[in-house]
Amino acid sequence: MKFMKYVFMMMATLLIAAPVFAQDAAANSSKGMLYIGAGLGMALAAGLCGLAQGKATASAAEALARNPGARPGIFTFLILGLAFIESLALFTFVIIFIKLQ
Repeated sequence: MKFMKYVFMMMATLLIAAPVFAQDAAANSSKGMLYIGAGLGMALAAGLCGLAQGKATASAAEALARNPGARPGIFTFLILGLAFIESLALFTFVIIFIKLQ
């Protein structure tokens, strides 16, 4: 039974991979796949930057709750960290924009 499962998985993989080798389909769909990849890349970068910004803000709020006297130092490093995190999303956007041209 386990052997048949592997046989069917191999057949499904071969049948799905067959259109990849078609010359006409590859010439027409290469630009479309580039746009899909660019969209997925930007979505991944924006989502992970959002998670990182949330984590940084939560950590800063926790640090302020523990030690309110250290507000100026924490605030400075929070703004600096948020700027670096946001720059990663902007760099991704620029690289994707250049790649699509």
